[in-house]
Amino acid sequence: MFGTTLMLAMREIRRHLMRSFLTTVGIIIGVAAVITMVSLGRSVTVDIEEQISSLGSNVFFIFPIQGERGQFRPFDEDDVTAVREQIAGIKSAAGQVEANVSAIYNGQDWDSKVEGVSNAFMDARGIEMDQGRRFTEAEEQAGANVCIIGPTVMEEIFPPGESPLGARMRLNNVSCQVIGVFATRGSVGGGGDEDNSVFMPLTNVQRRFTGNDNIGYMAVSYDSAYDSTAMTSALVDLMRERRVLLEGQANDFDIVDTAQINETVQGTVGTLTLMVAAIAAISLVVGGVGIMNIMLVSVTERTREIGIRLAIGALAREVRMQFLTEAVVLCCFGGLVGIVLGFALSYGLSSMLGFPFVFDPAINILSFVVSALIGIIFGYFPARRASQLDPIEALRHE
Repeated sequence: MFGTTLMLAMREIRRHLMRSFLTTVGIIIGVAAVITMVSLGRSVTVDIEEQISSLGSNVFFIFPIQGERGQFRPFDEDDVTAVREQIAGIKSAAGQVEANVSAIYNGQDWDSKVEGVSNAFMDARGIEMDQGRRFTEAEEQAGANVCIIGPTVMEEIFPPGESPLGARMRLNNVSCQVIGVFATRGSVGGGGDEDNSVFMPLTNVQRRFTGNDNIGYMAVSYDSAYDSTAMTSALVDLMRERRVLLEGQANDFDIVDTAQINETVQGTVGTLTLMVAAIAAISLVVGGVGIMNIMLVSVTERTREIGIRLAIGALAREVRMQFLTEAVVLCCFGGLVGIVLGFALSYGLSSMLGFPFVFDPAINILSFVVSALIGIIFGYFPARRASQLDPIEALRHE
């Protein structure tokens, strides 16, 4: 019986192809809009997560800021040691200092920056090596003239295909030997290129580029088994004590937790995505109303046919099933076209905006199921009306 009903429904749809297609436009737009909005939301979330992960996972960044009286007090190596030794759950803590430089090799000049770091800093930030090696302990302690360059620096000043390992380059007037190339870190908020950097031992940069022992900021990685909120509180207490801040005085430092940033971003983007998807889903309701309207028109047009079927013995439930099947088929067709359109729009917009494309099978399946449910919900009233027609009155209809 279902096969026959489906065949009759498809026959009626084919008889009015243009009207059937226009009827499903609302469903197509609704499904495509929901899939596009949700997919773009996921793409944005993944892109932001990648940017945050380039900073390192489960990492505190501690920055000095201006105090109440406008003074700016940088950190020093003793602060880094205190954090490493006095806070439970700390895996590594390291300072960083940087300066703008010109990277020069074989007549090629490129504006870059030199970062004074240690192996502990690279551990905290999760920086991997693409070529070569890290600093040795002796090189760190002595502040040796060795450097690890970023992919952008390698691309801009070294000839294609030439290995930079072992080459001597200059940073302003300071010569250094390239011992490695770190793996790409991408970009950060504001468009900064994290790969356009040269790493040198911290003491070397302090001595040759900044001229002091100050630390620009601290990168502190911690064990995820520890509560980051409690650790933040412990860090605040320690830094206030070391910087001799009295009760009531505002902090002259700031602590940023990448794990909390990630959670906040995911929650915010997820909420915005759901809100936009809910607004887009309104067109599904509009499409359902359109389906109901056309089905009511179809019942009126086919009143005599319905009367004949009822007169020769068709059951009311069979008539109801036929019209309900037509509504569901129309909505499912619209849902399939909407899924294809949504996939194309999501892929195109993600590529155009520079976000990674994320395909979510769940939202596609859910959209198709919802479109079928809309066919059932909005098609039931016309189908019920058709099944309740009086055969005699229906046969009199012109």
